[in-house]
Amino acid sequence: EKGGSMSQAEMIVLTDAVLITAIVQRGAADAVVQAAQEGGAHGATIFHARGTGIRQKRLGLLGLTINAEKEVIYIVAPSDQADHIFERIFVAAKMDTPGMGILWMTALEKMATYIPHEVAARFGLHVGERK
Repeated sequence: EKGGSMSQAEMIVLTDAVLITAIVQRGAADAVVQAAQEGGAHGATIFHARGTGIRQKRLGLLGLTINAEKEVIYIVAPSDQADHIFERIFVAAKMDTPGMGILWMTALEKMATYIPHEVAARFGLHVGERK
């Protein structure tokens, strides 16, 4: 839309999307996001966190040092690409190694932001006028 008037803005609501969340060791997020983008992800949000848990104690007994500093990665992906991106993240984050992190995927009921029509077409979309 030209002019950018918010009162007549078009809202695109995506309904066929998932949120992939990964919690990885501090410093691993860049490589994980790169792998996700190579797998089809368009972007990611990364933030820092501090983790604790029962696994720390158990792995500590094995002589492994677990850093409490973590990075949390959010990636919104089209449902039809999500499994591929999920697998890329699992491999890049070395999730098959104890203490490296955790990864999960959640269906999104709906989401909205500015999305070009050609991108929205890859997701489920609903276009409605803002009131």
